[in-house]
Amino acid sequence: MATYKELKAQAEVLLQQAEMARRAEIAAVVAEIQARMKEYGITLADLKGGAKKTKARGAVAAKYRNPATGESWSGRGRAPRWLADEMAKGRARDEFLVR
Repeated sequence: MATYKELKAQAEVLLQQAEMARRAEIAAVVAEIQARMKEYGITLADLKGGAKKTKARGAVAAKYRNPATGESWSGRGRAPRWLADEMAKGRARDEFLVR
């Protein structure tokens, strides 16, 4: 039976062989992709699909306002601290609606 050191050395050799095989396969795949790109006239920009256009969003009107400071909140996302503090004191969110 082989010793631990012998098995470890064999494992290291196998890992090196596996890495060499991986690199060779990657090189072959890259060469094939490059050949197909050249054959069909495909560019990197074609692969990226171009920049996606996003619609610009306008500002959202304030739905809630703090009468003491004038701070406002659209009602989207996490509630601001001032509103959370007021609600913790027992006040209703509706009391701060912009009318």
